[in-house]
Amino acid sequence: MNVLTVVCHPRTTSLTFAVARQFVDGLTAGGNQTEVLDLHRSGFDPVLREVDEPNWSEEAQTFSKEVEDEIERMRRHDALAFVFPVWWWGMPAMLKGYIDRVWNFGWAYGGHSLPHRRVVWLALAGSGREAFIEWGFDREMVHYFDVCLARYCGIADSRVEVLYETTGDAKLGTALDPVRAEAMLRRAYDLGLRFAD
Repeated sequence: MNVLTVVCHPRTTSLTFAVARQFVDGLTAGGNQTEVLDLHRSGFDPVLREVDEPNWSEEAQTFSKEVEDEIERMRRHDALAFVFPVWWWGMPAMLKGYIDRVWNFGWAYGGHSLPHRRVVWLALAGSGREAFIEWGFDREMVHYFDVCLARYCGIADSRVEVLYETTGDAKLGTALDPVRAEAMLRRAYDLGLRFAD
């Protein structure tokens, strides 16, 4: 598959980027092609301005050059992957802005649908799985990414993969255990390697 891998984190030294690199290495080892879009370093503007607000009375939409360029980038791939931290039980504002602007009316929905065969949402969560289950965020995240975004826009094959406890314990002042970090990196590589399965 030809996969557009979108990475969203302000620091390239973050665990998010380390996970993204392993995921991409796995994709390549599995015989896939990929292009990496680093939202922060690309200079992407996440703010939806008037030029990209859908004109609900028109079937054919015209967007800003930046959005048209990103739509064209998406067209060059048959699958998508997003690697990002979970902030406030959801995606970072930068990634939400990308979805708001690029997955727009007349391209991703509204009589049209995305042409992609598969999408993987690889999320890094500071909390443990138990907290997600206790508050129902695990179900909410899967529903939001798989149904509200992917299926609504025509991608039937959508998977949410969450790496939990990615920050250590702030209350105890402890860093992330290196053994646990290595296991997450191996998991990311394996997800890339088996992406097309």
